[in-house]
Amino acid sequence: MHKHQRLILAIAVLASFVAFLDGSVINVALPAIVRELGGGLSVQQWVVDAYLITLGSLILLAGSLSDVLGRILILRIGLIGFGITSILCAISPFPEFLIVSRGLQGIAGALLVPSSLAIILSAFRGAEQSKAIGQWTAWTSTAFLAGPLLGGLFVDYLSWRWVFAINVIPIAITLYLLAILKQKDTRVAGVHIDYLGAALCVLGLGGPVFALIEQGNLGWQSPAVLLPMILGLVAFAAFIWRQRVARQPLMPLGLFTVRNFWVGNVATTFIYGALSLGGFVVVLFLQEVAGFPATLAALALLPMTIINIVASSYFGTLSGKYGPRLFMAAGPILAGIGYLLMLTADKDVNYWSQIFPGVLLFAVGLSATVAPLTAAILGSISETQSGIGSAINNAVSRVAGLIAVALTGLIVGETLDTDGFHRGLIATAGLLIVGGVVSAIGIQNPKHAPRATSEAGASAGASTATPDSTGAQS
Repeated sequence: MHKHQRLILAIAVLASFVAFLDGSVINVALPAIVRELGGGLSVQQWVVDAYLITLGSLILLAGSLSDVLGRILILRIGLIGFGITSILCAISPFPEFLIVSRGLQGIAGALLVPSSLAIILSAFRGAEQSKAIGQWTAWTSTAFLAGPLLGGLFVDYLSWRWVFAINVIPIAITLYLLAILKQKDTRVAGVHIDYLGAALCVLGLGGPVFALIEQGNLGWQSPAVLLPMILGLVAFAAFIWRQRVARQPLMPLGLFTVRNFWVGNVATTFIYGALSLGGFVVVLFLQEVAGFPATLAALALLPMTIINIVASSYFGTLSGKYGPRLFMAAGPILAGIGYLLMLTADKDVNYWSQIFPGVLLFAVGLSATVAPLTAAILGSISETQSGIGSAINNAVSRVAGLIAVALTGLIVGETLDTDGFHRGLIATAGLLIVGGVVSAIGIQNPKHAPRATSEAGASAGASTATPDSTGAQS
């Protein structure tokens, strides 16, 4: 690896690290945010979902923008935008300001990871490319380890505002490295951006999510809830129609005629919805009900990240040898049983006897799931389609998390108590088990050895979703 390639790899790692770090610390900061700014569960839901709405709905658009405008330019815009919106989040004087800032932060975040991976793809070829992406994965995984610890320390000893303000440091370093790089942008000829499709996608997701979160405050009979739900569903239906007729759709529907691709994405919906819901309720329960300091609550699910980093490659190898079906079926079911083991917890929770065993079982099940899931989805389509296929799977996982967090109020109630926590655990376990059953019924092992899927994209450059240390996708 020569100097130019090392510089590109460093830029890609730092740019992604920013987005992953922000995603891995937010849950632990939610109770402190509400204590200072006011609000309840709905504010906490919005702080998470405002980011996920814009991020999940625009990540497909980001690939087209990088083709048309250039990957370096889009990466620079994303970094500057993420830095500005992080500062806005850090200085938020009231909840509504923070929620809007988080939505803007999601727009910037949608530009970061796809563009950072795209510049790796443009600078490396063959075995070097796989090795570079492996190093990118290893280094960015440190965000999942460092994020909860840093977030907990900031909340306990400084302020939740530092969770956002700290982003400025890696962003400044990355922008400096981009200036040193002096690489000319490459633009793909003949690419058209489906702005209408992107707008319909945002409306189609935002309307129902608004209704699901606010129904606890306003009731389903309220026009302020019913109207966004209906208009959002209509907009989402229009988005699907648009993808059928657009010359260059954001989400080519033809990919969903491939069995393992569509079944894998259905499984992704259940599994990653469960990860977001489970991480959300566990961290909130440990702080707001059990009285854990933010640092300890943040570390509660850290064993999941460590085991996932250590064991995922092992299960990926086994999946390549025996096929993904067994692991995609057994892994989520095992993870779901792990959440059921936590049902013994009450407000006087003993972490080591009531939470930790379930976390360990959940971690092993998740580790058995992630790599085979990626292999099944990307291995079912051609190598030239892997970029858009990966971007679609990434978007599906984020939207699943978005909806799961929006449904939290319906599942746990207006305030989180022990009974609500138990309902959240059961719902999380149910989603995971359904994901395993869907995989067992629908996934087919390839008749030939699955091709390597470590490449993380084509023109879009987006990677498949990776769970962070809170259990949510990043």
